[in-house]
Amino acid sequence: MEGVEAMGYEKPSPVQEAAIPLIMKGNDLIACAQTGTGKTAAFLLPLMHKILTERDNNKGIQALILAPTRELAIQIDQQLEGFGYFTNISSIAVYGGGSGSLFDQEKRALQSGADVVVATPGRLISHLNLGYVDFSDIRFLILDEADRMLDMGFLPDLTKIMSFLPKDKQTLLFSATMPEGIRRFSQNILKDPQHINLAVSKPAENVLQAAYLVHDNQKIGLIESLVSGKDLPLVLIFASTKSGVKEIEIALKRKKLNVAAIHSDLEQEQRSDVLNKFKNRDIQMLVATDIVSRGIDVDDISLVINYNVPGDAEDYVHRVGRTARAEKSGVALTFINGNEMGKFKRIEQFLGSTIRKLILPKTLGEGPSVSDYENQRQQSGGRPGNYGRGGSGKRPDSKRGGDRRSGGGGGSRNRQ
Repeated sequence: MEGVEAMGYEKPSPVQEAAIPLIMKGNDLIACAQTGTGKTAAFLLPLMHKILTERDNNKGIQALILAPTRELAIQIDQQLEGFGYFTNISSIAVYGGGSGSLFDQEKRALQSGADVVVATPGRLISHLNLGYVDFSDIRFLILDEADRMLDMGFLPDLTKIMSFLPKDKQTLLFSATMPEGIRRFSQNILKDPQHINLAVSKPAENVLQAAYLVHDNQKIGLIESLVSGKDLPLVLIFASTKSGVKEIEIALKRKKLNVAAIHSDLEQEQRSDVLNKFKNRDIQMLVATDIVSRGIDVDDISLVINYNVPGDAEDYVHRVGRTARAEKSGVALTFINGNEMGKFKRIEQFLGSTIRKLILPKTLGEGPSVSDYENQRQQSGGRPGNYGRGGSGKRPDSKRGGDRRSGGGGGSRNRQ
């Protein structure tokens, strides 16, 4: 309780209020809840309570938490350390992209039996393949962002990891969305699970959503106009491709803006440094692909900019969910070029509402017209627009390799 108080928690969020009692009772659980609603604490707090109150004489690994990206694995481990500061619970984050010494450190912790292991699937497979990991004492399995793990192609890795775990354990599956693939997967690994379904796939009500119809060559100027002279603590910019992220960073630095980028070409230490500087407000603007759309835990992001229209409605929801966290308000703006109108129309259909289109500053000139957008909406018929910057026809990395599958370093197929 001292740890909970030190972390600033005063009352549970809806998902915490619903999930914690079920987990305490020992139920398997499928929890589908809006991103940014406190899911991590919803499983960490009862997990830690059970480890502290039900610890027996064995000293093996008690719990395994699987996450799709190294950033999310690190953040879960950091929250566990915060909540457990006044306890003797030990943990280790196992993820790719680090040095050989980091791998050795992970190996020692896995061999000695840390209470909780937080891991990306690919890196964990690397350790399992070497034969020294003993999961026979595991009593708890948590899969966080399960939909993203399946979307990233981790199903074979997850299936292999399951083969190393005892059958008698409590399994918790947390997901922001619940596609059919997750339902089928959950049937194979959960026993009579309880279900929690809160605010599925809709942006939080306290997010002000709007969009600009804008040509690609106007986008950098529009960002400059939006942030210059404004009191915006933190701004997160999403681009569809890793190359796009790099180009945006360079262009904004030329405008003398306080910006940095995060992508898989950076070493893990560099990525962690950029994220820490962003959290500490040493950097005002962060440019990224969807690799961090679910893995960044910062409460003070006041503005999210979709530099490209996201690949699908679920990606849109997760990007938008990076602002207005912890019941705060925020703004999410999407830049729509001529090739992306049909794609954004499908996002509006998914949301069940029309997102307001704002007028470009006069200094930028004319963008695509609203009438063009309306005509595109009527004619789109579900036909996808081009991806990438300037409608190059490239698919975003969320659909084909790219950022989500790169930057591994020691992991299975280099995906974590």
